[in-house]
Amino acid sequence: MLQEFKDFIAKGNVMDMAVGIIIGAAFTAIVSSLVADLINPIIGLFMGGIDFTEIFVVLDGGDYPTLAAAEEAGAAVFAIGRFIMAIINFLIIAWVVFMLVKMVNKAKDAAATKEEEAPAEEPGPSELDILMEIRDALAKKK
Repeated sequence: MLQEFKDFIAKGNVMDMAVGIIIGAAFTAIVSSLVADLINPIIGLFMGGIDFTEIFVVLDGGDYPTLAAAEEAGAAVFAIGRFIMAIINFLIIAWVVFMLVKMVNKAKDAAATKEEEAPAEEPGPSELDILMEIRDALAKKK
């Protein structure tokens, strides 16, 4: 059973998937930073200087200066700004994945076109043909 597990792990698909997950996690961190550090301040600027991530509604009617303070107090909140930030993250990641898939499909199509354009090579003589030629050549020498 251990050998089967080793064979499973050594297959290319599993290793490719692992690399994809690791790169995806790193990419998610980059996109989260992009949204939090670059996009949210621009949106906040257009919203009159409001910190986009601090848009929240306290459900129990309490008054808290920040989302962190409300969460620390254990209040139930709708973190609207955080939710919108997650939607923006998703849209950016989905767009990048779409572009990557589009590029991969384009490369596959180009490779398939090259294969179709390549002239089919005529098969060389078979092993039987060569042996028959050798036999005939030996028969002529006698």
